[in-house]
Amino acid sequence: MTTPDISLVPAGADAVVRPLRVTAPEAGVDLAGAERAARDFLTALGVPTDGEATAGTPGRMARAYAEMLAPRSFDLTTFDNDEGYDELVLARRIPVASVCEHHMLPFVGVAHVGYLPGKRILGLSKLARVVELFARRPQVQERLTKQVADWLDEHLAPRGVGVVVEAEHMCMSLRGVRSEGTSTITSTLLGTLREDPRSRSEFLALTMPRPGGVHG
Repeated sequence: MTTPDISLVPAGADAVVRPLRVTAPEAGVDLAGAERAARDFLTALGVPTDGEATAGTPGRMARAYAEMLAPRSFDLTTFDNDEGYDELVLARRIPVASVCEHHMLPFVGVAHVGYLPGKRILGLSKLARVVELFARRPQVQERLTKQVADWLDEHLAPRGVGVVVEAEHMCMSLRGVRSEGTSTITSTLLGTLREDPRSRSEFLALTMPRPGGVHG
């Protein structure tokens, strides 16, 4: 799956704050069609949908997947780095909820996203918004990690970007090997955070889980 076409348009600007409207692509959801398909799918698996408790299950199933696969638009607000701040900016444990494109089962976890500012700094809540933008679609964790890093590198022009994602995949926990509690860690480092050993070590020390699976 290629990177989605995401449009950025000015949402107003002045000398200090430069918001851009990040418009997620329209999904073209047919909820009625999805509900019919969900009913057929469950029936084919031998799951009855005519009982009091399950009559509404196909509709709930369709709405749940529609929500999981629909990123929200937002304003990407950046500010002049007028103080010349040149140290790491890091948001840890951003919730991640996505859907594995191979089995259409969820994977959930956290993302740690950091950057070394250039001329602009980013409103902190927007790091979580960017994670959601790429998580709410059929995904693989490796691609998700790289897409977040590449997007921030392109639109923020920092000196370096780092993204670490740690997630548990239901396609491993609930089927196949059924390895409940197993987490997968992926990382992408760009710019100074990749090339400078000290910056790289600092970022990874702050984001990688310690022995025993506990973050600092």
